[in-house]
Amino acid sequence: MSPATDHINTYARGKALSEAVNPGMEDALRGRYDALVPGLSETIVDVAYGKFYARDGVDEKTRLLATIAALTALGGQTRPQLKINIASALSVGATPQEISEIIFQMTLYGGFPAMINALNAAIEVFDEQGVAA
Repeated sequence: MSPATDHINTYARGKALSEAVNPGMEDALRGRYDALVPGLSETIVDVAYGKFYARDGVDEKTRLLATIAALTALGGQTRPQLKINIASALSVGATPQEISEIIFQMTLYGGFPAMINALNAAIEVFDEQGVAA
């Protein structure tokens, strides 16, 4: 498979997945960033979703919970991405309890402030989506 064909395949997989878990994400990224960094929106869909999230071996819910864990441990600067991934995790069947427990466990790796910031982000998403915590 040529690199061009590989890109078409990973982009198509990434587009399908990103639209399933976060509808309109690529358009939002394009509108916000592509004037500054042309092609950034397509790159994120191709690489993050097509080459990483769409891989076989781990289901979408598990990948999103792992992403929430990593973003939590990284700390408060990841709040916008954390909220997007929490909403995406809910859309693929993760429960508020599962998300909250994953965030709580990250206290061991990111500390209490990172955990509290992530829980606050989760509460906002739960409230926005009308999901009982």
